[in-house]
Amino acid sequence: MTSLPSRALGALTVPAIGYGAMELAGAYAPCDDADADRALDAALDAGCSFVDTSDSYGTSERQLGRLLARTSRERVQVSTKFGLRPFDDEPVHTLRVPWSASTFGINAEPRLVRGYAERSLRRLGVEWIDLYSPHFPDPEVPIEDTIGAVADLVHAGLVQHVGISNATADDLQRAQAVHPIAAVQVQWSMWRPVDPDLLARCRDTGVGIVAWAPMGRGFLTGTLTEVRDDDYRGNVERLAGANLAANQERFAPVRSIAGDLGVTSAQLALAWLLRQHHAVVPIPGSRSPARIAENAAAAFVALDDAALAAVDAALAEFVPVGEIS
Repeated sequence: MTSLPSRALGALTVPAIGYGAMELAGAYAPCDDADADRALDAALDAGCSFVDTSDSYGTSERQLGRLLARTSRERVQVSTKFGLRPFDDEPVHTLRVPWSASTFGINAEPRLVRGYAERSLRRLGVEWIDLYSPHFPDPEVPIEDTIGAVADLVHAGLVQHVGISNATADDLQRAQAVHPIAAVQVQWSMWRPVDPDLLARCRDTGVGIVAWAPMGRGFLTGTLTEVRDDDYRGNVERLAGANLAANQERFAPVRSIAGDLGVTSAQLALAWLLRQHHAVVPIPGSRSPARIAENAAAAFVALDDAALAAVDAALAEFVPVGEIS
């Protein structure tokens, strides 16, 4: 197992690059247990031992449980989330998110939180969760109430650290009034900036940031040339139809910098993100062991100030076609 540089998500120490397991649920392409086993073994071998999933990611928790059953529990830091898969016969609240035209059903009422955690623990086959977060703030439930229920799980020994996901600076401040927050999980990449108020709050209060979709849903690798009909990313305007080709052309100067530096576009995207905040941990996902190893190696890419300035200048000129996703 490779040892990556570490970073602090509050009091939780994790490798600088984690692994996002959403893709194992088949969001981008079909993925069976054998594919998932190979991917998760590769992530652990590459040092990406911080693995993020959710109870809403289909079979992802169960697949992670297969990894946990064949390795030491202490080798893996498990992050999972709740709320987007309410129990049958429970009320479903309507959630609208800015990067999707769809709505989601959510219920993060405090009375349900322990049940969600116990369901996840059974699927994972473990006794505790390292980082547990509401997947989104529930628009019909105060975030303080939801976080209070997660804090109860910490006192019960079922959860080690509390996080929040897809939250604002105000959400974070309100959550922190109830219990220390280790990390906020948000989308952050070269083509989707983090909210500056949220970043400032995290810096000021010692909260880490778990960056999901750090590759721009695969676009920033420079290898995405088409999106199949069964691919979730077909709903992303920047990746739809002629927009994808146009955006790849506009992104060419950044890819050129990667070539000059002797790294891949994916590695540059991750190394750039690691330079943005001392406590950001990207969680790229892939089914390919080779890609997973490539991503992990980005933790050792040192962007000096000149290289960082060149990337930032190229990104300032990069204006994607299509709405932000």
